[in-house]
Amino acid sequence: MRIYVPPNEPFYDDTEEHRRLVEAANRGRAEYPRWKAMIDRLEDRYSLQNESLHILAGWVDSAYSARVYRPKDVEPVPSLSSRASLSFHVSLLGPYYGIHDRGEPDEIPAAVAEEIEATYPGYRPIPPELGNEVVPDVAMDTVSMGTATIYMCLFSPKWTWVDPV
Repeated sequence: MRIYVPPNEPFYDDTEEHRRLVEAANRGRAEYPRWKAMIDRLEDRYSLQNESLHILAGWVDSAYSARVYRPKDVEPVPSLSSRASLSFHVSLLGPYYGIHDRGEPDEIPAAVAEEIEATYPGYRPIPPELGNEVVPDVAMDTVSMGTATIYMCLFSPKWTWVDPV
């Protein structure tokens, strides 16, 4: 935050990188109806939570995000297994998407990928061998220096909300 930086010293909000992120978030706000229509179609089939409403409030984020809850994810007694078992993200920075899944044997990841690719022609997934690469000199709000991955940088720390089994 600026209050922690000496006067006349630059900080992240003054950088070209932050300006580009703000522009991407602005595009995300303008194109939100397309995301919302896709979410509505998926919500007709799956228990889903849209994690991107904050973009409409002017927050800056690098991707649209949502979580899918499989029937087994919702238990009468909350536990670790009651968390979402799949999340997906559509980047606002470039033509990429990611699906973070626990590897359950069902059609949901393929159906989500099909819907994303139909809604965002030309968008492609980032393969795990690239997405899981650590970016050494990056720290994020909830991610320590040297532990952020390409997935986290492109899609936000929300990538970590689903732990693979």
